Amino acid sequence: MKNIILFIFLTIYSFSVTAQKNNAADKLYKNFAYIDAAKLYKEALKKQDSSAYLLTRIGDCYYKNSNTKEALKWYALAADKYEDKNPKFIFNYIQTLRSVGNHELADEWLEQLKSYTPVDSLVLNTQFTNVKPKYDSKPALKLINLNSNTKYADFGGYEDSFGNFYYSSAVIKDTLFEKTKDKVYQWNEEPFLKIVTAEVTKSFDSINVGPFKSIPSDSINSITNHQGTLVISKDGRTLYFTGSNVKKNNVAVYDKAGTNNLKIYRANLVNGKWRNIKDLSINDKSFSTGHPALSPDEKILYFVSDRPGGFGHTDLYEVPINDDGTLGEVQNLGPKINTAGREMFPFMASDFTLYFSSDGYINNNFGLLDIYKTDLVQKAENFEASIINLGPGFNSGYDDFAFFTNDGEKTGYLSSNRPEGKGGDDIYAFFTEKCSQSIEGVVYDVLTNSRIVNAKVVLKDIEENEVATTVTNKEGKYIFEGVDCEKAFIITASKKRHQSDAKEIMTTNIFKDKNLVDLYLKPFDININPIYFDFDKSNIRPDAAAELDRVVAVMKEYPNMIIKIESHTDSRGKDSYNLSLSDRRAKSTRDYIESQGILANHIESAIGYGETQLVNRCGNELRKECSEEEHQQNRRSRFIIVNFETFED
Repeated sequence: MKNIILFIFLTIYSFSVTAQKNNAADKLYKNFAYIDAAKLYKEALKKQDSSAYLLTRIGDCYYKNSNTKEALKWYALAADKYEDKNPKFIFNYIQTLRSVGNHELADEWLEQLKSYTPVDSLVLNTQFTNVKPKYDSKPALKLINLNSNTKYADFGGYEDSFGNFYYSSAVIKDTLFEKTKDKVYQWNEEPFLKIVTAEVTKSFDSINVGPFKSIPSDSINSITNHQGTLVISKDGRTLYFTGSNVKKNNVAVYDKAGTNNLKIYRANLVNGKWRNIKDLSINDKSFSTGHPALSPDEKILYFVSDRPGGFGHTDLYEVPINDDGTLGEVQNLGPKINTAGREMFPFMASDFTLYFSSDGYINNNFGLLDIYKTDLVQKAENFEASIINLGPGFNSGYDDFAFFTNDGEKTGYLSSNRPEGKGGDDIYAFFTEKCSQSIEGVVYDVLTNSRIVNAKVVLKDIEENEVATTVTNKEGKYIFEGVDCEKAFIITASKKRHQSDAKEIMTTNIFKDKNLVDLYLKPFDININPIYFDFDKSNIRPDAAAELDRVVAVMKEYPNMIIKIESHTDSRGKDSYNLSLSDRRAKSTRDYIESQGILANHIESAIGYGETQLVNRCGNELRKECSEEEHQQNRRSRFIIVNFETFED
């Protein structure tokens, strides 16, 4: 593990199995030089019989660096040497077994841990049976290793309420931090961790992080060497962040055990820069305090600490934030959530769901730190809290931590040192919501361009399998939501006594994109044809009378039918005369129909339109060029069914 912010919380979580503490390997181990210590322990194996202590120490060295495959090799050898296996050994052995996916053997060792006597604090971890496992990953979960990750440590992806992206990185570029020895941390020979910010571009299931830049502040880097996880108030004016404990001259402050502990600092945004950096009252040089998180109402600060009086190595705590910005009394979140292991990296969502990482729930984990969520804060004190492992994908056999989401787990970030990454710790963006879009539009009458109500619209895939069906609303609109991205579909609209319409569409790869598809239906003719008139006449010709008899027959077949009559002339003659002539034609048409027994209330209107609605080219300018047959087409009465949608009801 190369993330020093996380590592500091691990430094004292080790074995004390034997009295061999004065050799060179033990000294290296105590000073966290685990790789060098492992080499010396292996040299010792050549000079003496292998002991449980030496084998365990070598396993510990690899365990501390998250090399669980190598750690498992040595723990397995040590397991055969122990006569009385202690809880700490069993705990780490279980973690390494889970890390490599050997849950069956891990469960066997878990039973040994449960039965261990006398009861050890780690044994109590087995009592957390209220943790709900999620061994099925979200079907649409997609993880993306950010393009901003380096071969060093990058972790703690966070977005403020304005969408600005922040994270911690062991940055190495000259444009940000000088390449000098005092900018390099000697434990891992990597640059110090710094908070940086960058622009992020997202589509549904892709993300690009632009060039990073230093967080705007003239003093953060001079107050802390290392900077870790952070949280920013909703108004963007208050910053809480994790930093190492240093003196004014930028020299690290160590406790009696030689550990440079962590603190939480607060800063205010003044004229675009983070200023007024304060060391919070909850800090102390003798223990670490870090990983700040705010409640949605910003009245409580959550954090992690290894301070005395906790339930495990690191616990989750809360402290009220007073109106004047001072902090109240620190409270441990208690044994309902804190184990004898490590609880770290709290994050609280807008619905007060608390996310955190832990290695203590060994009944339900995948190895090392897993990400969990709980409704502990939402529940009353006397109710049992629900704690849920987020499952595979979110969790691996390695350290998974620094979870962030602002949309209910649909998208967000997590950090992990899983082996497929680019560096010691990497930031992953996650997408759990399946890419979906909508197909929507309006169904029109192709002749009148009016919107059609209650038209049936069917969505099919390209193989003609029906996906969904709906009907148009009172505005003629339809919508299909939750449609797959990048897929071909066929949309068909139909309605009684109309010719259907169908269109194909290929959806895009843009999350929640809207695909607009309008459809056009043509009404069927119901055997009601126009009638024609002689030039300058309004009387009903024999051929017209025969057609009107068919109109009457149709109206008697459908006694609820209501029509309107529109009559027209050709362009010969004056416009005003033609308007009067067409009106006489409309009235004579109406009178004939009524004379055949059709009630007057079934004819809504009979109106003449003169030469205003010609059906061909024969307007005033061309009337002398048109044939008699062309003029005849314009001398007509046509019939429109007013209640076309309902006359059969």
